[in-house]
Amino acid sequence: MILKVFFLGMAATLPAALIELGFAEKLSELSLPPFFLEILYVFIGVALVEEAVKYLVVKKRVLKDPEFDEPLDVMLYMVIAALGFAALENLLVLFPLLNPFQLFETVVVSSFRFVGATFLHALCSGLLGYFLALSFFNPKNRFKMLGLGLFTVMLLHGLYNFSIMKIEGNLKFILPIIILISLAIFVSLGFKKLKKLKSVCKIT
Repeated sequence: MILKVFFLGMAATLPAALIELGFAEKLSELSLPPFFLEILYVFIGVALVEEAVKYLVVKKRVLKDPEFDEPLDVMLYMVIAALGFAALENLLVLFPLLNPFQLFETVVVSSFRFVGATFLHALCSGLLGYFLALSFFNPKNRFKMLGLGLFTVMLLHGLYNFSIMKIEGNLKFILPIIILISLAIFVSLGFKKLKKLKSVCKIT
């Protein structure tokens, strides 16, 4: 199951990229201020799309499995799907740089993406998995919990991307670090809280 979810997470990178390209084309047809278009693309066209496809991998492959009976499982599988997604995304980013004349650039970009983007994907998905797990204990507000989780990770993911792309100065590095540390703390606390919750006999 772990390998299946990992490779499905990798496969989800391709439709996400196509959706992002299509979204960018549609935005270019709108008569809106460039800054507003950039905000829409970073937060919705990239962050929301990527978090949604990772969630769909777990929803379609894990949540319907009869062996899925522990609330902690959903966080773990969300992280696994995210690691698969980040693995292929990193390869796609690094592929154009793989030549002897850009070796230094390749090392710098790969190191930055491993520390930053990979952890961002894993932690955002882990946080979304926490909201999803909590929703199983509150069926009446299940969709609200999921919506809140998606909105939260979209906001953090988008803010991370926006900061490294558009912000200048020290804040360009400080803000992403704050986001990653905050996510790591929340996800760690989420794991601990779910361990204390009772098992779910049947999740639909």
